[in-house]
Amino acid sequence: MDELIIEKSFNMKRRFFDDGNTRSYDFRITQLKKLKTVIKKNEKEILEALYLDLHKSAFEAFTSEIGIIYEEINFTINHLKSWMSLEKVPVPIVLLPSKGYIYSEPLGVALIIGPWNYPFQLLFAPLIGAISSGNCAMLKPSDQSKHISNLVSKIISETFQEEYVSVVQGPGAMLGPMLIDKFRFDHIFFTGSAAIGRKILAMASNHLTPVTLELGGKSPVIVHKDANIDVAAKRITWSKYFNAGQTCVCPDYLLIHESIKDEFLDKMKFYIKEFFGDKPIESESFGRIINEKRFDILKGLFDEGDIIIGGESDRDSNFISPTIIDGINVDSKIMKEEIFGPILPVITYKDIHEVLDIVRRNRYPLALYLYTKNKDIENFILENIEFGGGCINNGLVHLANSTLPFGGVGNSGMGSYHGKCSFDVFSHKKSILKTGEWLDPPLRYAPYSKLKLDIAKKFFK
Repeated sequence: MDELIIEKSFNMKRRFFDDGNTRSYDFRITQLKKLKTVIKKNEKEILEALYLDLHKSAFEAFTSEIGIIYEEINFTINHLKSWMSLEKVPVPIVLLPSKGYIYSEPLGVALIIGPWNYPFQLLFAPLIGAISSGNCAMLKPSDQSKHISNLVSKIISETFQEEYVSVVQGPGAMLGPMLIDKFRFDHIFFTGSAAIGRKILAMASNHLTPVTLELGGKSPVIVHKDANIDVAAKRITWSKYFNAGQTCVCPDYLLIHESIKDEFLDKMKFYIKEFFGDKPIESESFGRIINEKRFDILKGLFDEGDIIIGGESDRDSNFISPTIIDGINVDSKIMKEEIFGPILPVITYKDIHEVLDIVRRNRYPLALYLYTKNKDIENFILENIEFGGGCINNGLVHLANSTLPFGGVGNSGMGSYHGKCSFDVFSHKKSILKTGEWLDPPLRYAPYSKLKLDIAKKFFK
């Protein structure tokens, strides 16, 4: 896209925001309702585009890309008035007669950069936050998921004024640096890899632009010896192979107590066949790898360990079957980087304390999943491992709850969103202290004396 066109669009948004057009409650609610209406109108086209880009089944695509956005919009509409209200806070006695307030103020013009794995949801979810908090926004969809990116551009241009919300398209490696270097956005929201996130953070620092980074990491799933094997196997099979494993909070590797390993893996093999049949390549419920580059990277992970199910692939269709690899250790190649595909390496442990050292080799995962009935084991893991968020006896679904903040920690990201956190991340919390004029104690004014100091010490003891 031509740089002059982008500059014109950015400047239009700056003026639109500065003129106060986005600030009112009525304006924000109207835009959220318009967004929901246009998504409903284009549901069929969205599902088709997601199938073309990622071979997503209609069920996967609707629940994870569209339905979750409806829920987020509805939740935001229902709570926006209270979020926008002045928040009254207490003040210390020494500041009387004063009242304290926190005013949620929109930041201005936001840049939202989306990924290819959930190319609709992960672009529109932060947009809901930007709209609800009164900002203008420029969206940069991934150039890897071209069908949904083109559709998003069409939907946005037909729904919103150019000076309010718009889409820019082009190669991320070229367009991203130009946008961030040239324009002083008031917030940048990025979802993608840690490697790109670091570059965006470095570029944004030139303008002191605040950044939210939703990244990834090697998210462990831990199955302790007391877990319900059938339930755990079913839920892990679903969460691991949803979207062909191309999920930032996907279980990346399995840590399982050695006493139940064989029984558990037999159950997982059963559920893989139950879900996708004997020939997953023919299943309409199983997705595809985004492109040949990612396919080749994933295929290269078959060199180590013992494949106990799966391992089939087809480069022409970017298909890799649901795969489990046993015989893996912490030094294996597959344990060095986030997999981001339908391959599950297995590592056993004898004592729960071993888990800490294994997870800390890839510290700060975005998610962690633990299957156990033991409250002490649960507390041990939660208190000793840093991770963004997760589930006990479940997988993935924590991110579908608008009342829970979603975000990483350390290498897996900074900042969180969903629900009120989305409103907050695109807002500045302006602090106001309002003081009455009917009382003006002389204590704080010069000339100071020992008496005034003694009185002050009584207040600040």
